[in-house]
Amino acid sequence: MKKKVYDLLNKSKYFISFIYGLIILNVIVLIFESYEDYRTSFSNFFYYFEVVSVIIFTIEYILRLWSSDLDKKVKGSSFIKRIKFAISTFGLIDLVAILPFYLPLILTVDLRVIRILRLFRLLRIFKLGRYSKSLKTIAEVLRSTKSELAITGIVAFIFLVLSSTIMFYFEHEAQPDKFASIGHSFWWAVATLTTVGYGDVFPITTMGKFMSGIIAIIGIGFIALPTGIISSAFMERIQKIKKKNQVCKCPNCGTIINNKL
Repeated sequence: MKKKVYDLLNKSKYFISFIYGLIILNVIVLIFESYEDYRTSFSNFFYYFEVVSVIIFTIEYILRLWSSDLDKKVKGSSFIKRIKFAISTFGLIDLVAILPFYLPLILTVDLRVIRILRLFRLLRIFKLGRYSKSLKTIAEVLRSTKSELAITGIVAFIFLVLSSTIMFYFEHEAQPDKFASIGHSFWWAVATLTTVGYGDVFPITTMGKFMSGIIAIIGIGFIALPTGIISSAFMERIQKIKKKNQVCKCPNCGTIINNKL
């Protein structure tokens, strides 16, 4: 019985397609629910759809937790395997997807907190990562480049702090309201280095403008580094997948010779 449940949850195309569609519908309903006209006219429908969705996701979570001890990739006793599933990425996502519905029923919380908890319903879209090969590929790329991304992130943060400090000393006297501190200057540094440039805070002194230009030019390269790292790793991963799936056939008889790397 447990084996059938495990196979249904992890291998059945029909079940996977059903959950896939339900997640997408939940996101669509959440978007429409943000419109006051729709929220007023279809309040009952939105509520009952949420209840039914939560019941389905709750049953799915309980069944996954119950049958997770059949996962041969995870080592340990049945109890340990269930604990590992519960604290795994997908296990936590499954839990967060249903938790906002039950918390107000268990705890007395402020209505504003309930509104914030509703935002977590959007996290159900991350459940797609369990079924989507594309999302799995992106996750693998991020894991393989985490060291490089961490290094560029640290360098970018140092440059942000340095830029904020420089602009504070150049612009503070001329604009004490906008460059009141290094912390206030940090917003300018973020907007400039990401090439967004909102225009609400900008230098007016000669040295401030000069340094701003240099910082903006250097910032283009720093901000582009993570993009280049991820793009390169993603293309490399795609090429590996294509080679792995490539089928080599004998030109004479058409027999498959080798389809591995």
